[in-house]
Amino acid sequence: MDLSDFYDTFFEEAGELLEEMERHLLALDVEAPGGEQLNAIFRAAHSIKGGAGTFGFDALQASTHLLENLLDAGRRGELTLRRDIVDTFLETKDMLQDQLDAYRQGGEPDPDAYQRICRVLQQLALEERVPGEPEAGGSPQPAQPAPVVEPPAPDPIVPVRLQVTLLGVGDRDRQLLLDELALFGEIVATREQPGRLDIELLGSVSAEDIAAVMCFIVEPEQLEVQVLGEADPSLGNQAVAAEAPEPAACPVPAPDEVGRGGDPAVLRDSDTALPLHREPGRQGAGEASSLRVPVAKIDQIINLVGELIITQSMLVQTVSGLDSRVHGALSNSIKLLERNARDLQEAVMTIRMVPMDYVFSRFPRLVRDLAARLGKEVELVTRGESTELDKSLTERIIDPLTHLVRNSLDHGIEAPEHREAAGKPRVGRLTLSARHQGGNILIEVDDDGAGLDRARLLAKARDSGVKVSDTISDEEVWQLIFAPGFSTAEQVSDVSGRGVGMDVVKRNIQAMGGQVELMSRPGQGTRTRILLPLTLAILDGMLVRVGEEVFILPLSAVIESLQPTGEQLHAMGHGATLLRIRGEYLPLIAAYQVLDVAGSRTRPTEGIAVIVQGEGRRYALQVDELLGQRQLVVKNLETNYGKVPGISAATILGDGSVALILDIADIHRLSHMKAGMLSGQTGPSAAPAGDVFE
Repeated sequence: MDLSDFYDTFFEEAGELLEEMERHLLALDVEAPGGEQLNAIFRAAHSIKGGAGTFGFDALQASTHLLENLLDAGRRGELTLRRDIVDTFLETKDMLQDQLDAYRQGGEPDPDAYQRICRVLQQLALEERVPGEPEAGGSPQPAQPAPVVEPPAPDPIVPVRLQVTLLGVGDRDRQLLLDELALFGEIVATREQPGRLDIELLGSVSAEDIAAVMCFIVEPEQLEVQVLGEADPSLGNQAVAAEAPEPAACPVPAPDEVGRGGDPAVLRDSDTALPLHREPGRQGAGEASSLRVPVAKIDQIINLVGELIITQSMLVQTVSGLDSRVHGALSNSIKLLERNARDLQEAVMTIRMVPMDYVFSRFPRLVRDLAARLGKEVELVTRGESTELDKSLTERIIDPLTHLVRNSLDHGIEAPEHREAAGKPRVGRLTLSARHQGGNILIEVDDDGAGLDRARLLAKARDSGVKVSDTISDEEVWQLIFAPGFSTAEQVSDVSGRGVGMDVVKRNIQAMGGQVELMSRPGQGTRTRILLPLTLAILDGMLVRVGEEVFILPLSAVIESLQPTGEQLHAMGHGATLLRIRGEYLPLIAAYQVLDVAGSRTRPTEGIAVIVQGEGRRYALQVDELLGQRQLVVKNLETNYGKVPGISAATILGDGSVALILDIADIHRLSHMKAGMLSGQTGPSAAPAGDVFE
């Protein structure tokens, strides 16, 4: 059997175990470490070591073995944990991740980094006199070069007789598994029964090591391993009966079962303490199983369901034109199909949903390390970790959130002595929260730092050549931060100050169909709000008609709609028009002018003004008619056709025609560009959208 077929499973599960290891290390109280936390960290290291040894990943196995010894000493109380030791464990976890990534890409880990982490762990073991580690012999010779670190020798294992039971495995797979088991030792007997095969194995490997290998090949419920006794070399194949045979289980627990209320691990006195799996047929009625499916397959299913919804919409539109008295049965069947198709769509979309904990779990380590570098004391609080978001969006939101967190730590939260002088607690607070808001998800980054300085931002804007007025609102001043190259940092550091980052944050969020807003109060802190759609595959949209064309407005961007009167319209220079609504003046942008659509109503009083919001500002979009709201399947226009100014994506309507989805922010930019061209200005001077004019 080619074990490379199981590499992907090992890499994925090992990555999850490393994440669990880091989470438990960050939550560890060095003054009073919790036994279950230490056991969970040890189990993760032990499982990774076993899998790495099985697949021949020597550097990963050796590094994890050294870490495992230290963790074992810690959970037994033989190693007194300190913050610097936890820092070393976290550094080792990073190195293990690098080694895992190297093997995943088909290469070998960095030998220098491997040698360094081995020396660090071995030196720590010698300094703390961890049992099982060799004593330092003779006096140290600092002038001599450091010796080459060899992989540590495995702990001696007494030859044992094992019984391996395979349940529900086909004949062809049985032979392959027998060949694999023969690599572990001598098969002395096999007994075949209906639905199961018992194999007696004599070898020098532990039951846990066999379970670690086989669990990457068969399902856990298909495998049982029991220790029958220790083998006595003088008695040949005879063995001393074990007093209490104990089944071994797959050492890789489900991600949500480690330290999260899953079945408690049964710990034994040996250093191979592993969570035990229930025997087949004895699982609790409420215990759920999981199935790993490649993301590409899920994407294919979602795409096919989208096509099904489009076809169903076409059928609905066709049947709507038939006489219901003659075709009543067909009409009822189509309605049933529509209901079932919607239920199927919602069920399939939930498959891609993952909790925000997938995102938030990356930040405790970042906050811990960065706060230490900046000399600040920061407490990270997370809320709404169970709020779900499309997996494709969780991957893309990590970088923008990282920029925001780093900015809060560097610019927002003050140094401890400055906080005390201002009457604040020495420890600053950074809060990450997520919650559903309508059909969207609202993510907030909130700090209790110094807040934004309005006067300083205006001065920096003027120094950068941006024309701003002292009378503009605070919201418009805060938006200056998102301008490219804008920074208020006095010194450039490796954390911030180069004027890049916040403009990228805004572009990335808008590319996901979202919006970003800033709110700040001097001396009290800053809050950044990110509003995102739950998924990019489905869109709640408002259908509007402009001339003979039908366009889609994202419903999340629509505030209200009205038919303007002459008293509400005010003409400005260069053909611009303002719409007065409840004391506020909003620019009126004619969709037919921006999109070059012929046959549209040109008089604003004959059309509909839709108040929309994009890039933190509002404006009125003039259209001919509202056609209603609809849930639509989004198609990527850039992939299938090309980039179209003012358009973010496309969809297929019930009659089979293609409707374009408008990009609210880009429509605003196009309007400014055309206004500049009409006034004789071109290029950057033609009213860039990022400037606030006097």
